[in-house]
Amino acid sequence: MKLSEIKQILPTLENVEFQLEDGTFVPEHFHVTEVGQINKTFIDCGGVTRTENTVNFQLWNADDYEHRLKPGKLIHIIELSETKLNIGDHEIEVEYQRGTIGKYGLTFNGKNFVLTNKTTACLAQDACGIPNPLQVVGSNSNSCTPGSGCC
Repeated sequence: MKLSEIKQILPTLENVEFQLEDGTFVPEHFHVTEVGQINKTFIDCGGVTRTENTVNFQLWNADDYEHRLKPGKLIHIIELSETKLNIGDHEIEVEYQRGTIGKYGLTFNGKNFVLTNKTTACLAQDACGIPNPLQVVGSNSNSCTPGSGCC
């Protein structure tokens, strides 16, 4: 989800709720302690220089159980971050600590924001010798693409 998308959704909500993919909820007394932009420049294992820009939200639980972040307050925090930090309209990455700090993607299921699990991947598979998965053709799982070496 991009920053512009969350800004369109927030005014339609009564409460801001975050849910993990396993169905558990971030406690309703969470705080958004950071909104920022992360600019990552790196080299993949194939030697290609890449850049990645994300908007970062950090969620934190405190012992103030009466705290509730309302949609208008989160919009204000986002707009302040855009003004002060010149944040772009990038994908949102959420930091949230359970056993350790996790980084999550963000979607919306029509009621709640969902923290989606992120995975790692090789961006240069052709350069580091990882074979392509075999392509299965037809509905018979015993058939292989001619010349693929699977037969």
